[in-house]
Order: sequence, then structure tokens, then C-alpha cells
Amino acid sequence: MRHWFRSYLLLLRWSAIRLRYLLPMVLIVQIFLAVGIVVGFAFLLPAIDPATALYLSTGAPTLGLITIGMVMAPQLVAQAKSEGTLAYNRTLPVPRTAVLAADVTTWLVTGAPGLVLGLLTAVLRFDLSLRVSWWVLPATLLVALSATTIGFAIAYALSPAATSVISQVIVFVALMFSPINFPTDRLPGWLQAVHEVLPFQYMAQAVRESLTSPPAGVSALPFVVLGAWCAAGLAITLRVMTRRD
Repeated sequence: MRHWFRSYLLLLRWSAIRLRYLLPMVLIVQIFLAVGIVVGFAFLLPAIDPATALYLSTGAPTLGLITIGMVMAPQLVAQAKSEGTLAYNRTLPVPRTAVLAADVTTWLVTGAPGLVLGLLTAVLRFDLSLRVSWWVLPATLLVALSATTIGFAIAYALSPAATSVISQVIVFVALMFSPINFPTDRLPGWLQAVHEVLPFQYMAQAVRESLTSPPAGVSALPFVVLGAWCAAGLAITLRVMTRRD
């Protein structure tokens, strides 16, 4: 355990040094995305009722976490593949789980400021009164972890070119065709059925309910579904990382 923890800290430091010029840019983009969704989407609507304001306010940080974990992170993993960095990591005498944990931590920390600022912007813009429950921390961590592990699974399992294409499709689907900034019943029936399997609506629901504390309480279904997606992403990533060529 001591060896694992020391390896994790060293790898975390190495990741921070390797990405020291890129992470600030990613952070700025993520903040602008979260804040821009709140401000920009409001211009598209003639009137903002409380329900719409709530969806925009909680959807913005959710989309920010999805963009970090399922778009930016896998694209950088794909770049590291092309540069040979991942191949070098496999030669290091450190546990593969420590390598993955250090990478996940880097992206979780990067996504936190955008989430907070996006939510703060929404509260000020729409004058919301949130009823934050103690579930907010587990919910946001699970959403961020699920998005990141799914992104890593895509990047590790596929070629860099395929990863780039899929990550762009993900951000397009999440932004335009997922019930994150609007209720599910606005989608056609077949697309509602698709989202019963995909993680996007459960990510939004987990964040929204943990920030509003609905009378019926926070639903367990989003946590179960996201936990399954997270476990699948971790399993695929670790399988590829430990595979012998």
C-alpha cells in the first residue's frame, strides 16, 4: 500500500508537470463553457421560468464535467498514445491502478472550478434558491468519475483518430440531444429510450436532485446507473493498460 501511494503521488506530480502549460487552457475553456451555457442559452429563450432556470443552472456544470471527462481527457490520452507517452508509462515499475488514479485525479481537479463558477453564475443570473443536500459531493464526484473513466476507456481501447471523432460526437449529442438542459419528455420517444441506457440524463439528474433536494428525496437510480458505467469504464481501461502486446 505504501508503494502504491508513493507511486500515485509521484505520478500525480509528473502529470502536473507534463501538462502544466495545457491544463490552464483546459481550465479556462471549461469555465467559459459552464458560464456560457447559463448566459448564452438564456438568450435563445423568450422567457425563463423557474423550471427552465433550474435545468440550465444544473445542466451547465454537468455539461462542463462531461466535456472535461469525455472530450478533453480522452483527446489528450490519444495524443499521449501518438507521442509514445503511454507506452513509456507501461514500462514504469508502478501499479497500473496508480497511473490511472493519478490521471483521473488530474482531471477531477481541473473540472472543479468550472463546476463551481458555472453554478454561481446561474444562481446570480436567475436568482435561484437552491436546497443543497449532503448528496451533492458524492453526486458530483460520481458524475465526474463516470465521465472520466468512460472517456479513458474510449481513448485506451480505440485508435487516436477514432477517439477524436467519438469525443466530438459525444459533446454534440450531450449539448444538443440529451435531457441535460431540458426535460426528457421534450425528446421523441425513441430518443428517450436511448437515453434510458446512456449516462447523460442520469448525470444531470444526480446533480440536479442533489442541488434541489426534491420532496421525494434523491433518487438512487442515477447512482446505480452511473456506478455501472464507471465500473465498466474502469474495467476496460485497466484491461487495456495491463494487456501484453
